[in-house]
Amino acid sequence: MKASSGSGRVTLTDVARRAGVSHATASRALNGSARNVRSEYRDRVLAAAAELGYVANTAAQAVARGRGEHLALLVNGINDDYFSPIASAVLRAAEADDRMVTMISSRNSPQQATRVVSSLRAQRPRAVILAGGRSVTTGVWDRRLSDELGAYQDEGGRVVAISEEGLPFDTVAVGNRAAGFDLASELADLGYREFTVLAGPPDARTAYDRVQGFRAALAERGLAVPESRVIHCDFDRDGGYAAAGEYLRRRNPAQLVFAISDTVAVGAIARFREAALDLPGDVAVAGIDDVPALRDVSPALTTVRLPWSEVGRAALDLAVEQTGTEPRVIRMRGHVVLRESTPPAGPAPD
Repeated sequence: MKASSGSGRVTLTDVARRAGVSHATASRALNGSARNVRSEYRDRVLAAAAELGYVANTAAQAVARGRGEHLALLVNGINDDYFSPIASAVLRAAEADDRMVTMISSRNSPQQATRVVSSLRAQRPRAVILAGGRSVTTGVWDRRLSDELGAYQDEGGRVVAISEEGLPFDTVAVGNRAAGFDLASELADLGYREFTVLAGPPDARTAYDRVQGFRAALAERGLAVPESRVIHCDFDRDGGYAAAGEYLRRRNPAQLVFAISDTVAVGAIARFREAALDLPGDVAVAGIDDVPALRDVSPALTTVRLPWSEVGRAALDLAVEQTGTEPRVIRMRGHVVLRESTPPAGPAPD
């Protein structure tokens, strides 16, 4: 029986068409994917393959099944102070294992990320590691991106997310809510009672979880951050600078300004210095991340050190280990580092 495509060589598309199933189902049935295929579909595919004389491209299958060595790392932004330590940690872990990694930026665009994954499917890397936050409103990545990742996984590739929990892929979950909770607990123990929060973008899950954790810890102590003391901003230095300006305009002083990242905190500190505020005498400041490049800021910044090296190692291990049918989640938690920017608190401002 000749190939229906008329190419002279029977393809997987020919088998799928003859069996009356999708290309992905035919691929799973013939390639032994970990994802289940109903027995009736598998039998139809196997029968069609035998009838047409389909011969698999074993070299391509070896790569598609994850036996190649090349990995791809897709990050929101290469110059982003949040994603830079994640990317560095993955690359260090890969270097230790003598593995090659290609790093690509999605420029904070799900559409660009979808195009990248589509291109990677043709290149057949062993695994795709994604480092990116989710949206509060959609809950997951853009649907087209999720579909593209699912198709890549159906073809035998591996997908690992460094993100929040709840994705249909293996995930290294950084404890953002726990980071906010632990930080607020330590600050309350230092005597702080009045806070303003530079909360980041309202739809960014990373920022949202940090703020929610911070508020939850305060609530356990009978404290609260009213909405009038929550200022949304971009998740970068310029965002912190602008949010600090808004804080000054509101003339509603707090004992402490909590910035949802060290980068936002650095921008806020720059604006406070322009206004001739004494730090931490007039206002204390704290952040999250403990970005190494920002540790020399003055006064030394209280923060939550997140375990980036362990995150990178865990993500790489998930990418190369054998897996079952259920997504795995590895949870990581940081720890609070108290520094000069948050001395023990005096009385709350009038």
